[in-house]
Amino acid sequence: MLMEERFDPPAKFAAASDQLHDLVARQVGSSDFGDSDYLMGLRVLLQSMDYDPIYTERGRRLAWGTVISALSSRVHAVRAMAQVPDLDRQMISKPVVITGIPRTGTTALHKLMAVDPQFQGLQTWLIGAPMPRPPRETWESNPLFQQEVESLKLRFETTPDMRAAHNMAAEEVDECLGILCHSFVSNLWACNWSSASYDAWWQTQSELPAYRYLRRILQMIGSNEPEKRWLLKNPGHIANLDLLFAMFPDALVIQTHRDPAKAVPSLCALMMQFFGVMEGSSRHQLHAHIMGHRETGKWAKAVRDAEPVRQAHRGQILDVVHGDFHADPIGVIKRIYAFLALNLTPQVEAAMTQRIAAAPELSHGTHRYHVSDFGLTDEEIRESFGSYVDRFDLRPVKSVRAKGKS
Repeated sequence: MLMEERFDPPAKFAAASDQLHDLVARQVGSSDFGDSDYLMGLRVLLQSMDYDPIYTERGRRLAWGTVISALSSRVHAVRAMAQVPDLDRQMISKPVVITGIPRTGTTALHKLMAVDPQFQGLQTWLIGAPMPRPPRETWESNPLFQQEVESLKLRFETTPDMRAAHNMAAEEVDECLGILCHSFVSNLWACNWSSASYDAWWQTQSELPAYRYLRRILQMIGSNEPEKRWLLKNPGHIANLDLLFAMFPDALVIQTHRDPAKAVPSLCALMMQFFGVMEGSSRHQLHAHIMGHRETGKWAKAVRDAEPVRQAHRGQILDVVHGDFHADPIGVIKRIYAFLALNLTPQVEAAMTQRIAAAPELSHGTHRYHVSDFGLTDEEIRESFGSYVDRFDLRPVKSVRAKGKS
């Protein structure tokens, strides 16, 4: 999703809905925004943008550009879906879905599995401008691909430390969140700047319309290769596992697990990079402490709510512990392929081994953070997650030893 600065933001966001729609219609060349179920979320978001954050001048432009980008992507998608015959008859069979609380290795696993050409995924540039996936050899000459490349360049110039935390490339697979946020009922809108009033509203809403929309987008993007197996990833699915199975009843889910005392501070540190750009440093510590408590509660609730859904779909979920994946990634991949009843060819295994050796996730430096930055301790976070930590043996060995000595 583009982070644009070229459009001047309005004096009041809440009064600018018509201006926003007119601007997007001119930019994309279509005024068809699809079903109106996104409008309430957009209205609440625009009101929140007037009330909650204290933007820097640049942050205000970036926030407005982010909203423009999401709505523009929606219009691209609606136009493209209208051009696919029998869209609703397009099959999506046994999609592979990677999820788990954020910062548990979902991205590394997703991009490693995407090496296998038997899968299709949501490339970053197609999330920004959804369309039936064109042949790979045409991407570099496509203006929309080039636009996404420039957008990512701007993003990493704006937040240079982000490459170490979560690198992105226009041609690589990305998460479903970039599509789900087109509904404007999404946790994404509470991630980049202060949005407490939007966040409070979002937590009372169902994301079912967003998941229906996601299914149709996948049907459209994959319409040139409908027989190809989908490989999807989004940490947020763990909070909506019931909706995921409602839309994809035969989905096979890989849930990743990591000590939440490591995962939650890592997530907060990533999000705080945006806050620094969007709102400056005057309220940095306040933001960080609020975020630490909010994200701990949010994801602890997500894994609790997911448990009964997991029990109802036992044969469709495989658990992968972060430490196991890092210690023996190919061993974990072989376990995943056995679960999926897929063949891991020698050629694909060799390509995966090459990617592991190249360690692209580590090539842009170290993502540094400390739990105390967010007003919490390791044990406070683990306590919020209750039995989850011990059920998957996520507590560090040294902590277990220390407990045994007490």
